[in-house]
Amino acid sequence: MKYFEYQNGDKMPLLGLGTWKSSKGEVYKAVKTAIELGYRHFDCAMLYGNEKEIGEALHDSIGEGVVKREDLWITSKLWNNSHEQKYILSAIQTTLHDLQLDYLDLYLIHWPVALKHEVSFPQVGADMVSLEDVPLSETWQGMIELKEKGLAKHIGVSNFSIKKIEEIASATGQYPEVNQVELHPFLQQWPLVEFCKTKGIHLTGYCPLGSADRPANRILEGEPKLFENQTLQQLALAKGCTTAQLMLAWAVNRQTSVIPKSVNPHRLQENLAAADIDLTDVEMAKIKQLDLQYRYIKGNFWCLEGSDYTLQNLWDE
Repeated sequence: MKYFEYQNGDKMPLLGLGTWKSSKGEVYKAVKTAIELGYRHFDCAMLYGNEKEIGEALHDSIGEGVVKREDLWITSKLWNNSHEQKYILSAIQTTLHDLQLDYLDLYLIHWPVALKHEVSFPQVGADMVSLEDVPLSETWQGMIELKEKGLAKHIGVSNFSIKKIEEIASATGQYPEVNQVELHPFLQQWPLVEFCKTKGIHLTGYCPLGSADRPANRILEGEPKLFENQTLQQLALAKGCTTAQLMLAWAVNRQTSVIPKSVNPHRLQENLAAADIDLTDVEMAKIKQLDLQYRYIKGNFWCLEGSDYTLQNLWDE
């Protein structure tokens, strides 16, 4: 396994298990199996609705002596309805209670989008809160205080643009340690990669395989499909690995971390093995040519009439 090393010496495995869309009843078994296979990095979030079950799997695996807490890397995320500073502490406390942990290794602001506290997911524009009223800098300051309390060893953001990262760093004097964004061969985000490298920010990629199992209303007819790309298929065949393994290896070889989701034991094992596949400069160059700047998770579900969120100001592109 390859790792990203933080300034304090903590090491995060570059390949972890994503838990978005892992339904109740199957995520417990998936996490326990993953730990037995050698996974040590788990990416969670309050919104996913399965942290209690993940917590049971972590608790049982630690109690059975399969793994030690200090050998695990557990990430979770602050949901959009707790962006006001007065709600941030209780949000992480709920997550820690559900995961049966004393601290998180990494805590992220899930989206640069604010909701009213009583709203889980917005249906109308009135459910949303302008960033002028609850600025991201306020939320980020609250995250900094969580780290100072020892509740999260490291803090970061998710779905943040260069502009938004600069805004919170300028306001607080502290850059995030991680930015988790959509990354795959059709969305390589090179300007963001280079910017984060200069600021010491680690990048984690979600939807590394195109997220074909995302909700049907977020899939567009005729969208490009990673698994049907002939270059990726040919490179994988020549490498003696699957197309999925090739894409995960590409992420790790870029020195980004990656969090594919699976509940299938065979797939779990294949995905973990991908972290140890080394790609040549020629192979990496061929994949670099595939960039379409295509987002599978467009974020248009935040752009509701009556709110001031648009795709343009969400991504700052």
